Amino acid sequence: MYQPAHGRFAVPDPAGLLAELAAHVPATLVTVGPDGLRASILPMLFDADDGPAGSLRGHLARPNPQVRDVAAGLATDALAIFNGPEAYVSPGWYEEKRRTGKVVPTWNYVTVLAHGALVPHPEPEWLLDHVRRLVDRHEAGRDDPWSVDDAPDGYVETQVRAIVGLELRISRLEAKRKLSQNRSAADVAGVIEGLEAGSALERVVAAEMGKETAPR
Repeated sequence: MYQPAHGRFAVPDPAGLLAELAAHVPATLVTVGPDGLRASILPMLFDADDGPAGSLRGHLARPNPQVRDVAAGLATDALAIFNGPEAYVSPGWYEEKRRTGKVVPTWNYVTVLAHGALVPHPEPEWLLDHVRRLVDRHEAGRDDPWSVDDAPDGYVETQVRAIVGLELRISRLEAKRKLSQNRSAADVAGVIEGLEAGSALERVVAAEMGKETAPR
Protein backbone atom coordinates (compact mmCIF):
# COMPACT_ATOMS: atom_id res chain seq x y z
CA MET A 1 0.00 0.00 0.00
CA TYR A 2 1.34 3.41 -0.94
CA GLN A 3 2.54 5.59 1.92
CA PRO A 4 3.68 9.15 1.12
CA ALA A 5 7.24 10.03 2.05
CA HIS A 6 6.06 12.48 4.72
CA GLY A 7 4.91 9.51 6.80
CA ARG A 8 1.97 11.31 8.38
CA PHE A 9 -0.55 8.64 7.40
CA ALA A 10 1.45 5.74 8.87
CA VAL A 11 0.10 3.82 11.87
CA PRO A 12 2.57 2.97 14.65
CA ASP A 13 0.51 -0.03 15.86
CA PRO A 14 -1.03 -1.83 12.86
CA ALA A 15 -2.04 -4.85 14.97
CA GLY A 16 -3.93 -2.59 17.36
CA LEU A 17 -5.82 -0.98 14.50
CA LEU A 18 -6.56 -4.41 13.00
CA ALA A 19 -8.00 -5.60 16.31
CA GLU A 20 -10.20 -2.49 16.45
CA LEU A 21 -11.50 -2.83 12.89
CA ALA A 22 -11.90 -6.62 12.83
CA ALA A 23 -14.22 -6.38 15.82
CA HIS A 24 -16.69 -4.27 13.82
CA VAL A 25 -16.19 -4.63 10.06
CA PRO A 26 -15.82 -7.62 7.72
CA ALA A 27 -12.76 -8.38 5.66
CA THR A 28 -12.47 -8.36 1.91
CA LEU A 29 -10.45 -11.52 1.32
CA VAL A 30 -8.54 -11.46 -1.98
CA THR A 31 -6.74 -14.44 -3.54
CA VAL A 32 -5.25 -15.27 -6.93
CA GLY A 33 -6.02 -18.64 -8.49
CA PRO A 34 -6.00 -20.27 -11.92
CA ASP A 35 -8.96 -18.13 -13.00
CA GLY A 36 -7.45 -14.88 -11.71
CA LEU A 37 -8.46 -12.73 -8.77
CA ARG A 38 -11.24 -13.75 -6.43
CA ALA A 39 -12.69 -11.79 -3.52
CA SER A 40 -15.18 -12.54 -0.76
CA ILE A 41 -16.64 -10.50 2.09
CA LEU A 42 -16.55 -12.26 5.46
CA PRO A 43 -16.17 -11.48 9.17
CA MET A 44 -12.87 -12.67 10.61
CA LEU A 45 -11.54 -13.13 14.13
CA PHE A 46 -8.10 -11.66 14.82
CA ASP A 47 -5.82 -13.43 17.31
CA ALA A 48 -2.75 -11.26 17.88
CA ASP A 49 -1.00 -13.98 19.90
CA ASP A 50 -1.35 -16.77 17.36
CA GLY A 51 1.99 -16.76 15.53
CA PRO A 52 4.65 -14.07 15.09
CA ALA A 53 2.21 -11.57 13.54
CA GLY A 54 -1.10 -13.12 14.59
CA SER A 55 -3.79 -14.88 12.58
CA LEU A 56 -7.24 -14.25 11.13
CA ARG A 57 -9.96 -16.87 11.07
CA GLY A 58 -13.14 -16.92 9.04
CA HIS A 59 -15.30 -19.19 6.93
CA LEU A 60 -16.94 -19.32 3.52
CA ALA A 61 -19.69 -21.39 1.93
CA ARG A 62 -18.35 -24.71 0.70
CA PRO A 63 -19.47 -24.08 -2.95
CA ASN A 64 -17.56 -20.77 -3.10
CA PRO A 65 -14.90 -21.08 -5.86
CA GLN A 66 -12.42 -19.32 -3.59
CA VAL A 67 -12.73 -22.23 -1.14
CA ARG A 68 -12.08 -24.67 -3.97
CA ASP A 69 -8.89 -22.84 -4.96
CA VAL A 70 -7.59 -22.78 -1.38
CA ALA A 71 -8.46 -26.41 -0.67
CA ALA A 72 -6.65 -27.49 -3.85
CA GLY A 73 -3.56 -25.49 -2.91
CA LEU A 74 -4.06 -23.19 -5.90
CA ALA A 75 -4.50 -19.97 -3.88
CA THR A 76 -2.47 -20.06 -0.69
CA ASP A 77 -1.33 -16.42 -0.58
CA ALA A 78 -4.03 -13.99 0.46
CA LEU A 79 -4.76 -10.38 1.32
CA ALA A 80 -7.43 -9.47 3.87
CA ILE A 81 -8.53 -5.83 3.67
CA PHE A 82 -10.32 -4.17 6.60
CA ASN A 83 -11.74 -0.77 5.73
CA GLY A 84 -12.73 1.58 8.53
CA PRO A 85 -14.44 4.98 8.38
CA GLU A 86 -14.11 6.85 5.08
CA ALA A 87 -15.56 9.95 3.46
CA TYR A 88 -15.19 12.37 0.57
CA VAL A 89 -13.45 15.64 1.44
CA SER A 90 -14.64 18.74 -0.41
CA PRO A 91 -12.01 21.40 -1.20
CA GLY A 92 -14.67 23.94 -0.29
CA TRP A 93 -14.00 23.13 3.38
CA TYR A 94 -10.36 24.25 3.23
CA GLU A 95 -9.20 27.63 4.46
CA GLU A 96 -6.67 27.37 1.62
CA LYS A 97 -9.54 27.68 -0.89
CA ARG A 98 -10.29 31.16 0.43
CA ARG A 99 -6.61 32.08 0.54
CA THR A 100 -5.25 30.86 -2.82
CA GLY A 101 -7.84 28.61 -4.45
CA LYS A 102 -5.11 25.99 -4.95
CA VAL A 103 -7.06 23.00 -3.65
CA VAL A 104 -8.50 19.74 -4.98
CA PRO A 105 -10.89 17.10 -3.59
CA THR A 106 -9.61 14.03 -1.75
CA TRP A 107 -10.84 11.05 0.26
CA ASN A 108 -10.12 10.35 3.92
CA TYR A 109 -10.04 6.76 5.15
CA VAL A 110 -8.73 4.23 7.65
CA THR A 111 -7.59 0.79 6.47
CA VAL A 112 -5.50 -2.25 7.37
CA LEU A 113 -4.10 -4.82 4.96
CA ALA A 114 -3.14 -8.26 6.29
CA HIS A 115 -0.94 -10.41 4.04
CA GLY A 116 -0.37 -14.09 4.67
CA ALA A 117 -0.80 -17.76 3.85
CA LEU A 118 -4.26 -19.33 3.82
CA VAL A 119 -4.95 -22.70 5.40
CA PRO A 120 -8.32 -24.44 4.92
CA HIS A 121 -10.11 -25.95 7.92
CA PRO A 122 -12.92 -28.35 7.01
CA GLU A 123 -12.77 -30.08 10.43
CA PRO A 124 -16.17 -29.90 12.22
CA GLU A 125 -14.59 -29.32 15.66
CA TRP A 126 -12.55 -26.36 14.32
CA LEU A 127 -15.62 -24.89 12.68
CA LEU A 128 -17.87 -25.32 15.71
CA ASP A 129 -15.36 -23.55 17.94
CA HIS A 130 -14.90 -20.78 15.36
CA VAL A 131 -18.64 -20.22 14.85
CA ARG A 132 -19.21 -20.10 18.61
CA ARG A 133 -16.45 -17.51 19.09
CA LEU A 134 -17.70 -15.45 16.15
CA VAL A 135 -21.28 -15.45 17.41
CA ASP A 136 -20.24 -14.61 20.97
CA ARG A 137 -18.22 -11.64 19.73
CA HIS A 138 -21.04 -10.09 17.74
CA GLU A 139 -23.80 -10.90 20.24
CA ALA A 140 -21.87 -9.46 23.20
CA GLY A 141 -23.55 -6.40 24.68
CA ARG A 142 -27.00 -7.12 23.25
CA ASP A 143 -29.99 -7.06 25.59
CA ASP A 144 -30.94 -10.61 24.67
CA PRO A 145 -27.82 -12.18 23.10
CA TRP A 146 -28.32 -15.24 20.94
CA SER A 147 -26.10 -18.24 21.63
CA VAL A 148 -25.18 -21.26 19.56
CA ASP A 149 -26.69 -23.24 22.43
CA ASP A 150 -30.09 -21.69 21.68
CA ALA A 151 -30.33 -23.72 18.47
CA PRO A 152 -31.92 -27.20 18.57
CA ASP A 153 -29.57 -30.09 19.28
CA GLY A 154 -27.57 -31.01 16.19
CA TYR A 155 -28.76 -28.04 14.11
CA VAL A 156 -25.52 -26.02 14.15
CA GLU A 157 -23.51 -29.20 13.61
CA THR A 158 -25.54 -29.77 10.44
CA GLN A 159 -25.09 -26.18 9.29
CA VAL A 160 -21.28 -26.21 9.58
CA ARG A 161 -21.15 -29.01 7.00
CA ALA A 162 -21.99 -26.32 4.43
CA ILE A 163 -18.97 -24.14 5.25
CA VAL A 164 -15.17 -24.39 5.25
CA GLY A 165 -12.97 -22.55 7.72
CA LEU A 166 -10.07 -20.40 6.56
CA GLU A 167 -7.07 -19.37 8.63
CA LEU A 168 -4.83 -16.57 7.39
CA ARG A 169 -1.43 -16.78 9.04
CA ILE A 170 -0.30 -13.18 8.91
CA SER A 171 3.16 -12.47 7.54
CA ARG A 172 2.85 -8.71 7.13
CA LEU A 173 0.53 -5.90 8.18
CA GLU A 174 0.10 -2.52 6.51
CA ALA A 175 -2.04 0.21 8.01
CA LYS A 176 -2.98 3.72 7.01
CA ARG A 177 -4.98 6.55 8.57
CA LYS A 178 -5.36 9.20 5.87
CA LEU A 179 -7.15 11.92 7.79
CA SER A 180 -5.86 15.23 6.40
CA GLN A 181 -2.70 15.14 8.53
CA ASN A 182 -0.87 16.77 5.61
CA ARG A 183 -3.10 19.86 5.71
CA SER A 184 -2.82 22.99 7.85
CA ALA A 185 -4.62 23.19 11.19
CA ALA A 186 -7.13 25.62 9.64
CA ASP A 187 -7.85 23.23 6.77
CA VAL A 188 -8.27 20.29 9.16
CA ALA A 189 -10.69 22.32 11.28
CA GLY A 190 -12.69 23.17 8.17
CA VAL A 191 -12.90 19.54 7.09
CA ILE A 192 -14.02 18.42 10.54
CA GLU A 193 -16.72 21.10 10.56
CA GLY A 194 -17.89 20.06 7.10
CA LEU A 195 -18.00 16.36 7.95
CA GLU A 196 -19.78 16.94 11.25
CA ALA A 197 -22.65 18.49 9.29
CA GLY A 198 -22.96 15.41 7.07
CA SER A 199 -24.04 11.79 7.33
CA ALA A 200 -23.46 9.45 10.26
CA LEU A 201 -20.43 7.95 8.53
CA GLU A 202 -19.02 11.40 7.80
CA ARG A 203 -19.38 12.29 11.46
CA VAL A 204 -17.41 9.17 12.38
CA VAL A 205 -14.60 10.31 10.08
CA ALA A 206 -14.69 13.73 11.74
CA ALA A 207 -14.29 12.03 15.11
CA GLU A 208 -11.31 10.04 13.82
CA MET A 209 -9.75 13.26 12.57
CA GLY A 210 -10.27 14.75 16.02
CA LYS A 211 -8.22 11.92 17.53
CA GLU A 212 -5.32 12.86 15.26
CA THR A 213 -5.39 16.49 16.37
CA ALA A 214 -5.93 15.81 20.09
CA PRO A 215 -2.92 16.32 22.42
CA ARG A 216 -1.00 13.13 23.17
